[in-house]
Amino acid sequence: MDDLKKELHQLCVNHVRKIMEAAELAIADAQKASTDDTKSSAGDKYETGREMMQQETNRNMAQLNEANKLLVALNRIPTTGISTHAEPGSVIITNSGNFYLAISAGSLAHEGKTYFAVSPASPVGNMLNGKKAGDEFTLNGKPYKIASVA
Repeated sequence: MDDLKKELHQLCVNHVRKIMEAAELAIADAQKASTDDTKSSAGDKYETGREMMQQETNRNMAQLNEANKLLVALNRIPTTGISTHAEPGSVIITNSGNFYLAISAGSLAHEGKTYFAVSPASPVGNMLNGKKAGDEFTLNGKPYKIASVA
């Protein structure tokens, strides 16, 4: 089970790094476009273009900062050990899906199975947090029964 936790954790790290790389690339592109833009006789057009590039840079900087926070959160999550109840780092197997309680990273494919990486702060994460094998809960009208927590 430790190998599964480590691999799901790494898939989440890879997800965050892709977000970071995309944001960094967009920032570099916006900065390059801003410096390449030459002032023409239509000065307002130049200033508007620069302002748009600055706004784009700011949006991507915010996205990069959020991704950094996710990476910090991931670094705090244990990747070894077995828990008796769901907590950050737990793999939860239910009758209606498999979950990895870490960050919201969507579905992760591992050895032919799908695991949904969910944040403890998400609605699903809130439902899972503290649950143990045999517990049941309902989310969006759908019943879930926990088969195992590790």
